[in-house]
Amino acid sequence: MNVFKKASVVSTALALTIGGFSASTGVLAAPGNGAKGNTDQVKIEKPVTGKEVSLRILGTSDLHTNFVNYNYYQDKIDNSLGLAKTGVLIEQARAESANSLLFDNGDLIQGTPFGSYKVTEDPIEENELHPAFAALESLDFDATTLGNHEFNFGLDYLENALEEAPFPVLNANVYDAETKENKFTPYVVEDRVVKDAKGREHTIQVGVIGVVAPQIMKWDKINLEGKVIAEDAVQTVEKFLPEVKAAGADVVVVLSHSGMGDEEHVVGEENITYQLTELEGVDAVITGHNHVTFPGSYGDLEGVNMEEGTINGTPVVMPGKFGSHLGVIDLHLKQLGGKWQVIDGDAELRSIKDLPADVVDQGVIDSVQETHQATINYVNTPIGETTAPITSYFSQVQDDPSIQLVNTAQKWYVEKNYQGEFTDLPVLSAAAPFKAGGRYGAEYYTNIPAGTIAIKNVADLYVFDNTIFGLVLTGEGVKEWLEMSAGQFNQVNASAATEQDIINPDFRSYNFDVIDGVEYDIDITEPAKYDGDGKLINADANRIVNLTYNGEPIDPNQQFFVVTNNYRASGNFPGVRDAIAQVDFAYENRLAIMDYLVENPVIDPSADGNWELASTVADAELTFLSSPSAQPFALEDDNISFIELATDGLAKYGIDIK
Repeated sequence: MNVFKKASVVSTALALTIGGFSASTGVLAAPGNGAKGNTDQVKIEKPVTGKEVSLRILGTSDLHTNFVNYNYYQDKIDNSLGLAKTGVLIEQARAESANSLLFDNGDLIQGTPFGSYKVTEDPIEENELHPAFAALESLDFDATTLGNHEFNFGLDYLENALEEAPFPVLNANVYDAETKENKFTPYVVEDRVVKDAKGREHTIQVGVIGVVAPQIMKWDKINLEGKVIAEDAVQTVEKFLPEVKAAGADVVVVLSHSGMGDEEHVVGEENITYQLTELEGVDAVITGHNHVTFPGSYGDLEGVNMEEGTINGTPVVMPGKFGSHLGVIDLHLKQLGGKWQVIDGDAELRSIKDLPADVVDQGVIDSVQETHQATINYVNTPIGETTAPITSYFSQVQDDPSIQLVNTAQKWYVEKNYQGEFTDLPVLSAAAPFKAGGRYGAEYYTNIPAGTIAIKNVADLYVFDNTIFGLVLTGEGVKEWLEMSAGQFNQVNASAATEQDIINPDFRSYNFDVIDGVEYDIDITEPAKYDGDGKLINADANRIVNLTYNGEPIDPNQQFFVVTNNYRASGNFPGVRDAIAQVDFAYENRLAIMDYLVENPVIDPSADGNWELASTVADAELTFLSSPSAQPFALEDDNISFIELATDGLAKYGIDIK
């Protein structure tokens, strides 16, 4: 059973057995939505001076509805992911420690066709436990926090999902736009009976605070604007720390759905976990969001002790993605002056790769079996046929079928369905390679074989639950949008005699928009005009050259209707942020692609070649990384050649520019 009970009942004293030890608990939940009852603490015993205990904190993050070790896109078992695998590590780690707590760090209800199915095909009903929470409940999770993707389906859906959550779902930095009160429960403080090495029982109080990147207001502007506001995560934790301490917390754990960040704090920034480790009173941090690992990454930051798993002396875990790792933090407490204090701690990650292939936690699978099987049945529904493979292996370096299909379908949908003020404007379409390796790994690419196209293939092509938006832009706005997208390329020395990697790994592939309906070249001998956040860094740079519409140089004042998605429309991209008007179609991009395939049951996905790298780099030796699985496709491509296998399971390829 779970100690951190749902906020409406958390003030009840309970006698429970958790993680292998008996615990009598009293819990204080901070006021917030769903935490309005009695919040008296239950004191179980007076502390005894001079005693020492250990407390193990276990954590997962960014599960993204990967509960079963199953790849819905490829329709097969996948032992590189799944809470059913992580659950085995959880039980092993619990068995090693008399005293443990288990937390999830958010991005739980969205991410695979499993999550989408529960929104579009089988929405949760009143009094229904969302299968994501059922999966966590099967492993006795003690609490979770909200990730940014929890907001993708809107506040109504989220609140319905939270209604039956069997443990606290925390967030401290999202506030009701009208009342300015916390929208969700910001923290909990729990009395926990623990055992020392001699088996003697003591009581400690554990406080847990949750925060999310405030950029949710940009990413899900359509769902959130006017309803909630999001404050700086570091300042929020600073605000609540005294309150949590005053409530009696001996240990404070922060669930930070934010990336690592760096030594400098800018108010309102996305990635702030590093700053949390500098706050007096924070004893441990579970972080995520960036889908990488710590300990492991970020060894170049000041104050990092990779061996101990600490940053500025604070234990931190960032447990990868999709259940790939379990974070394990061990804290050591001692009574000093009549109060329990954390005297030291360390952290490590455990990987599911170390488990035998056939070992799973069957309880997790059983808890979601109905939705899991229904999702499999749903995604195998055939909807069309392709005459050639559709892959994204080379989507970052040349026009390719995966982006072409999305753009063609989006443009088709708007031209067929839009009747409004801007009907007479030329329609363009923007799409980016969502699956292009990077932080997700060497096999994270779209690969749809020639033949039947099923719903699972469309989900593999378009992985996000975005909705269609139309933006009215000038020709100048279109160019600036493309200048921003061209920031994914490293600047190249055209006369250099050595290999040059052309892709900037820090630039997210989903920000590399290809705009169809115009033609252009990208001159990567020029510096990038904008950085990854859309900030102007080289005002005189012009990577976008030979930009034409209908064979003529584009008129900077001509207006266009550009089809995109809600994520891009609500963002801060150059060009996009200067849009003259927006049109919300309130229809999923993925569904538009499906509609297009149904109406055009046999498609030729060939790219139209509307963009390419400029010939200024024709004499340079240009390379990029992609999947080793792309080698057969390189053999059939006149521009691409396989060079060698590279690190991290990737492969190096060359591209020949004519």
